[in-house]
Amino acid sequence: MKASRKQLTRRRHARVRRRVFGTPEKPRLAVFRSNQHIYAQIIDDTAHHTLVAASTLESTIKSDGATASQDGAKSVGQLLAERAKEKGISQVVFDRGGKLYHGRVAALAEAAREGGLSF
Repeated sequence: MKASRKQLTRRRHARVRRRVFGTPEKPRLAVFRSNQHIYAQIIDDTAHHTLVAASTLESTIKSDGATASQDGAKSVGQLLAERAKEKGISQVVFDRGGKLYHGRVAALAEAAREGGLSF
């Protein structure tokens, strides 16, 4: 029987998470993409604590009206990078959440890199 798209995404996510682990020095930038929104968090996996978060649900990004597009993803990446700089975070490990590195996920990553995060 052929695997569903959801099962394939879960498989990819599990494969990525085996290799990607966030430490206090180099936390994990986790991305979740739904049909309507995109969410990003910087997580310290040793303490199980979210250090910084941003999403298209925030009023500053939502007021622009581009939530389900690459423009919204770029806004989230820039906002996340600004907040990370305030907390003193400059290096992260990228976790694409089982999604392909394409479209909105890639736009968020590129905007975060332009904002000063390195991964």
